[in-house]
Amino acid sequence: MRDILIIGGGYAGFYTAWGLERKLRRGEARVTVVDPRPYMTYQPFLPEVLAGSVEARHAAVSLRRHLHRTRLVAGAATEIRHSDRSVTVRPESGPDLVLHYDILVITAGAVTRTFPVPGLNEEAFGLKHVEEAVAIRDRLLTSFDRASGLPRGPEREKLLTVTFVGGGFSGVEGFGELLALATALLKHYPEIDAEELRFHLVEARGRILPEVSDRPGEWVVRSLEKRGAVVHLNTQMVSAEKSHVVLSTGEEFDSGLIVWAAGNASNPVVHNHTDLPVDERGLLVVRPDLRVGTTAQAVEDVWAAGDDAAVPDLAAGTPGALTVPNAQHAVRQGKRMARNILASLRGRPAKNYVHHGLGVVATLGLGRGIFQYHRLVIKGFPAWLMHRGYHVLAVPTWERKVRVLAVWCTAALYGRDIVSLASVQRPREAFVTHGEPRHEELPADAPTF
Repeated sequence: MRDILIIGGGYAGFYTAWGLERKLRRGEARVTVVDPRPYMTYQPFLPEVLAGSVEARHAAVSLRRHLHRTRLVAGAATEIRHSDRSVTVRPESGPDLVLHYDILVITAGAVTRTFPVPGLNEEAFGLKHVEEAVAIRDRLLTSFDRASGLPRGPEREKLLTVTFVGGGFSGVEGFGELLALATALLKHYPEIDAEELRFHLVEARGRILPEVSDRPGEWVVRSLEKRGAVVHLNTQMVSAEKSHVVLSTGEEFDSGLIVWAAGNASNPVVHNHTDLPVDERGLLVVRPDLRVGTTAQAVEDVWAAGDDAAVPDLAAGTPGALTVPNAQHAVRQGKRMARNILASLRGRPAKNYVHHGLGVVATLGLGRGIFQYHRLVIKGFPAWLMHRGYHVLAVPTWERKVRVLAVWCTAALYGRDIVSLASVQRPREAFVTHGEPRHEELPADAPTF
């Protein structure tokens, strides 16, 4: 029996394991998935988790609930040595593990790309995982609670200032949804006026949403500005020390919430700790059939897909074109990879991955969105409905689809849930302090009790 080891339980890894489980014959192969988290995050729902339109747990798909015949190892891969077919895994506690394989699948997923900006690590939140989305939402809600009890002044202004860095899909969708939540909160906080809200979107390039063409991108900027946001193009954040944001234009302001969504970087295990071939960006060199290697020479028994793989885009019709690292491709690459691995086990040829894009769609807040397919552009409420319709169909398992639909229906009848659960990050505080109030604000990275 052959051992198939999958590094990463994200889109591509989950769908690869799921597909193998369904099609493997008894005794044909054993499947193991290595991931530090026990769930797959459905990242397109993270902006709606920010806004409270999707329950946090519903944006996560449990690996153990749906992968019944797969061995799950909780840990992060730290080194890949194909020369002896081994992977070193670092669990949350205990010594490192060394796992051996016959067939290796690398779908480790990207990490947030950061730069040496002073104060960034201490002050900013990322936006790749459910925990981060929940923390951002709770920070905004807590800031409203605190600001409502303060007189107008620098501290109140800081609490009501939000800064997002990164004008790609993740940043713009998160920014738009959080702006919509903040605007909706105003009716519950009569002490706060709309003009007190300050939302800044910082983008280093001269435009946002590079996946759409220029005019729709410009429309998104105008739409955000009409809602009171400030969009800084051709601008970088050069410092965030002590929550004081300094921009490359010279503008400075205090910001109670800073979110960094400035793109992805290759996973360290792929970029720095493997003997497999990688390109100049640190991505695995991948053939059209998803085997690692060049067209002339494949690496035996190694496959890769998703954000860490430079997968040729055969549908683009342009030599050298690579697939965009998004969920639309990762899901389909995982399904194709499962079929190709099964084919190789049974002596059949693998097929190339080809996917003609379905267009791009983004939410910009409740009832607002944009969709583009070639020259067709749809804006506003219809695009927002298309966003919700597509993603409720795309999220894996009927159980998750039903749960998400139930939350949306409840919100349509009763509105958003605006309860902050920031205190769950310090669950023993009330017990330890015997109910004595703490006056100082704990930092975002304060240790739990």
